[in-house]
Amino acid sequence: MSLILVNSNEIVVGEPIPWSLYDQNRNLLLSEGDQVRDDAHRDALLGSGACHELLLEMPADFESVDDSLFADDAPSAGQLEVKATDRTFTFDDMKLKAEDRLQLEPPAQLTRERFTVKVIGFLRGASLLVSMPITANGLRLQLMEKEKLVMRSFSGQNAFGFACTIERICKIPYEYMHLSFPDNIQGIMIRKAPRVKTRIIAAVQDTKTGAEKQISALISDISANGVSLEARQMLGDKGDVLNLAFRVQLHNIDAYLSLKGVIRAVFTVDPADHSKTALIRHGIEFKDMQVNDSVILQSLIYQQMIENPHKLV
Repeated sequence: MSLILVNSNEIVVGEPIPWSLYDQNRNLLLSEGDQVRDDAHRDALLGSGACHELLLEMPADFESVDDSLFADDAPSAGQLEVKATDRTFTFDDMKLKAEDRLQLEPPAQLTRERFTVKVIGFLRGASLLVSMPITANGLRLQLMEKEKLVMRSFSGQNAFGFACTIERICKIPYEYMHLSFPDNIQGIMIRKAPRVKTRIIAAVQDTKTGAEKQISALISDISANGVSLEARQMLGDKGDVLNLAFRVQLHNIDAYLSLKGVIRAVFTVDPADHSKTALIRHGIEFKDMQVNDSVILQSLIYQQMIENPHKLV
C-alpha cells in the first residue's frame, strides 16, 4: 500500500471522505465514507499527518521501457517514456562518494515534487544506498519497496540520470533505502560555461538613451557569463551596453538581478509560425558583475542542471 499525505482542502467537515485515512504507521484512522465530525476533528487528522492510499499504475514490464532521462519535455518517473540520448556512461563516471547529493524523482502518481537525498554507499553490482527523502513538512516521503524511481546527479562536466527500483527500505538504525544498482546510466556533456533554456521576461534599457526608454525582452537561454535576448526590435548595435533587470527563482525564493551587458552578436530568428513577426536575437555578455550576482547566476545554472537537465543547450 502506497500512502500520500492528505491535503487540507480534501477533508470537508460533515461530508463523507472518499478514501480510508491512515496514520504514518499505516494504522486505520477513518474508513472510506466516514464523516469528519467538526473542525477540531479535522485539525487533529491533519496535525497527525493523515494519509490515504495511492494506487500506482506502473508499466507492467519496466525493463522494456525506454528510460532516457534527458529528452525535451522529459516526463516524470511514473511514466518513464522519453527519447534515447546520445551517450551512455558507466557507474564510475558519476564518481559518487559518501554524502554526495542525488536528486530523486518519485512516481508521478505520488507527487511531481523532486527531492534531494544523500549517498550512503554502494556495493558494486548489488545496490546503491541512499537516505530517505523528506517532505517540506519534515515527514518521510511515503515510498514503497519495488517502486520505480529516477535519480539524477551532476559531476564535473556531465549531468547523469538513471532509473532504478527500491529493493529495500530499512528503518534501523535509521531510515535509508537500498536501490537497484544502476547499469544503464545516461548523461549529457556540459560545455565549459553551461547554458540552460529559459523563458524569463527582462526589462532592458540602452545606456545611451537612458531610463526613459525601457523595452521588454525574452531571455531564451542563460549562462553565468551572458544571455540570449529576444525582442521584436533591435536593442542596439554590437558593442552597445544594455541595462537588464529580471527575476529568477532559486528553490522557491525570488532573486532580482540588475546587470549590465554588452551586445556581442545580433541576428534574426524566424518564428515557427511564419505568420508572426521575426524576432531579433541578441547575444549578451555580462559586464562588471558583482560577486553576489555572479553567485546567484551560478546557483541558478547548477539548480537547472540538476532539476531540468533536458533544458541544457
